[in-house]
Amino acid sequence: SCYGETLIETPNFDRLAARGIRFDRFYTPAGVCSATRSATIVGAMQTSFGIHNHRSGRPDFRGQTMGAAFDDIRLPAGVEPLPVLMKKAGYFTFNQSGKDDYNFKWSPDDFYSPNSKTNLWRNRKDGQPFFGQVQLRGGKLGKRAKPVIDPATVPVPPYYPDIPEVREEIAHHYDCLLKTDQEIGNLLDQLEKDGLTDSTYIFCFSDHGYKLHRHKQFLYEGGIRMPLLVAGPGIQPGQVRDDLVSGIDIAPASLAAAGLSIPSFMEGRDFLAKDYTPREYLVAARDRCDYSIEKIRAIVTSRFKYLRNYLTDRPFMQPSYKDPWPVSIRFREMMANNEMNETQLIFFGPEKPPEELYDLENDPHEIHNLAEDSAFQKELEEHRTMLKDWIAETGDQGQATESDAGLLAALKRWGDKCVNPEYDRVRSQLNESKN
Repeated sequence: SCYGETLIETPNFDRLAARGIRFDRFYTPAGVCSATRSATIVGAMQTSFGIHNHRSGRPDFRGQTMGAAFDDIRLPAGVEPLPVLMKKAGYFTFNQSGKDDYNFKWSPDDFYSPNSKTNLWRNRKDGQPFFGQVQLRGGKLGKRAKPVIDPATVPVPPYYPDIPEVREEIAHHYDCLLKTDQEIGNLLDQLEKDGLTDSTYIFCFSDHGYKLHRHKQFLYEGGIRMPLLVAGPGIQPGQVRDDLVSGIDIAPASLAAAGLSIPSFMEGRDFLAKDYTPREYLVAARDRCDYSIEKIRAIVTSRFKYLRNYLTDRPFMQPSYKDPWPVSIRFREMMANNEMNETQLIFFGPEKPPEELYDLENDPHEIHNLAEDSAFQKELEEHRTMLKDWIAETGDQGQATESDAGLLAALKRWGDKCVNPEYDRVRSQLNESKN
């Protein structure tokens, strides 16, 4: 595999990488789908526009109307997401087989062209350029993915216990990757069939890591360090880059590739520009996911990652939507029976440190916290300052507790699962609305 994987082959990932650039240090702005998707489509951190809480800004949820308990989150005037800008520039825009759960109120008519729900780019006018979002379904197949990989053959990171449930999850992840690779191949074949290969820019990336604990929703490498392959006109094939690139850079790079100007509200950068200066650092953020209220910020530099855990009154393994899963049940049994080792207790233990600092070059699994190591206090202070300055410069809206309307909407959706103390101030309002 182009990313060095030896357990499976990924011929279509490799095919795309050979045509363009493989990025080895691409990070998403969040470890969960809707926050990453919202930031990516706007070209700025989700925390800059109040679109950081998972599944916020929605008048209904899974068929249930939120009514008065709805936080009507809208982007500020003048902030236009990437599809809107492309459509205004004359592009045929579409989003097929894709999720569109942005954390703000939006209109499909503003984002996507008429007659764009099927047939990819083929319903556009003759000669019309197109901009499309295509979600590869492999990663979302769940148990529907065909079992291929033997769980006995998969590697188990040291921060997980080596138990059958974990091996089954990791093997399933490999199965999903195989399916995703097939989907990439199908898309590349369709572009080739229509004679569009040489004139089309492709940005292939993931929004977050695998669903297993410590990965999805969290800011460790498994949650936010993702593959990114870019190919297109004028891009020299076979390149590999190891500079830091963020998901918020996708939108400005796409606009520049189309010859369009990059609006000032975009915090991302055109990382394909000839005069591009690599980032010194990038930021990722974790906030409420489903009903689990959390607040974590990450600063990633060339060698280190700094994590600031604001809510130390709750463990990493606080109640979450993953709790009914067999692997979650087994984890909690092992936690209760003191069967986790010291490395596994970093995440699965009762304590959450306020700060974590990891040497990514020498500790890729992020299991040796250097925050209290006297030899690394200089690096710790540097990263603290970076985060402090970033919060001040961008006005990180996640520093404040979610609005009453947002908390009420979560309560209405999730009910008794909302156990965090932040819900207490609005719980009576929900009860009053029922009476």
